[in-house]
Amino acid sequence: MAMFHDPSRVQMSPAHKARKINYDPDLYGTFAEIGAGQETVRHFFRAGAASQTIAKAMSAYDKDFSNAIYGAEPNNRFVCESRLKNMLSHEYGLITERLDRAEHPTRKFFTFANTIATSTFERPHGGHGWLGVRFQTSPERPTSDVIIHVRLHDPDISLQQENLGNLGVNILHACLFNHDDPNEIMTALYDNVSRHVVEVDMIQMNGPDFSQVDNRLLSLQLVKRGFTEAVIFGPDGQNLQASQVLYKKNILAIRGSFRPVTKVNIDMIMNGYNMFIKEHRVDRSNMQVLFEITLNNLQADTGTVDEKDFIDRADILCSLGQTVLISNYQEYYKLVEYFSRYTKARMGLIMGVNNLVEVFNEKYYRHLNGGMLEAFGILFTRDLKIYLYPSKSDESSELMTSANMPVHPRLAPLYEYLLYNKRITDIENFDPSVLHIFSSQVLDMIRTGVGGWEDLVPPYVDSMIKDNKLFGYRPDKAGNVRQKQGTEA
Repeated sequence: MAMFHDPSRVQMSPAHKARKINYDPDLYGTFAEIGAGQETVRHFFRAGAASQTIAKAMSAYDKDFSNAIYGAEPNNRFVCESRLKNMLSHEYGLITERLDRAEHPTRKFFTFANTIATSTFERPHGGHGWLGVRFQTSPERPTSDVIIHVRLHDPDISLQQENLGNLGVNILHACLFNHDDPNEIMTALYDNVSRHVVEVDMIQMNGPDFSQVDNRLLSLQLVKRGFTEAVIFGPDGQNLQASQVLYKKNILAIRGSFRPVTKVNIDMIMNGYNMFIKEHRVDRSNMQVLFEITLNNLQADTGTVDEKDFIDRADILCSLGQTVLISNYQEYYKLVEYFSRYTKARMGLIMGVNNLVEVFNEKYYRHLNGGMLEAFGILFTRDLKIYLYPSKSDESSELMTSANMPVHPRLAPLYEYLLYNKRITDIENFDPSVLHIFSSQVLDMIRTGVGGWEDLVPPYVDSMIKDNKLFGYRPDKAGNVRQKQGTEA
């Protein structure tokens, strides 16, 4: 599903979109808006002919009423995905229950819902919310859903509400008239809405009208288009909102190309994980492991994102049961700052020595007023530990660890301070037999048909690459598909 921006595209105003929906005799639905989101339906009332479109509108109702209608959510939350889904399900159910289809044979029903919390004086950039549409594309067809999560950055509540109203009109209009074009649905979200004011950090399209949509690609597009800086999807391929995954969690992250996942990646995560769970401020039952791929890494070869290559990586990581983070955070301090939005619990980063050498390269911090010290202040004023995996470029070279990692003399006191306070610690129980494995070399072997790469990746991964022809897989030069020897777990 390739997605491209059309510079010739003309934006329609919210009033024009609302009027187009109202004057379509076959569209009929309900609106339910909780909290600050009560701005969408007024566009339709003001556009004229709303009576032939709106079966019911509910707005900003009491929390006890809300729980009585939809049921209480875990922890009595109101601004969450489960509340939005319950709203869509309940309100759409009422349409089909109360309206006789025989009297509305050509009507396509829909439900628009949102639940929004605006910013407060204490948290001027803490506003966020969920918006969604459940809709039919023909009278007898099952419904499809589009759900998004937004973060609000404008401190002016009235401007937040205005943008939310525009966004609600955008998503409903796009679902009803552009459901066959996921690219247009995503583009239309920002019609008459500023990206600096509203950040869309999660989108999900499900149902028969989106059967060919891979929601992981939608996540990738959010980062690629600059709608947000980071997205997360789970082992099942479903997109996740960051607070659902990271809120008050101990977070352990490993960054890599994972192109493909190799035995050294698995050795890093297993040993780093075993060290992390032994930390006295880590709750094993309340932690989240993330495999992170940066947008810069996805663009490494050509400067553009190859969606097939991305899905190949994602398929393997998901098949291994991993949660994947796609980010536009080239510098680690930005990644840690992102995590810190959601948790104050201890965090861990697993990285190779070569990555840590780059962390101590001052060129990455010249744009900061405080330079490297500003970045390191963000990194290490948080409860963060770095688990350092050793490096050995070849059999004859010396093993590189924290003890002999090259650091500029000017930065040596800072480095020694972090070592002394155990903010950087070596992974010691590593497997020396895998240190020579590099993803780039394995990828080259897969693509050129050089045998032997099967022994460099974890069990099952080699079969998956072959069966699905991932990463441009070719049989070995003799034309044979090599069978991996030994017993696989």
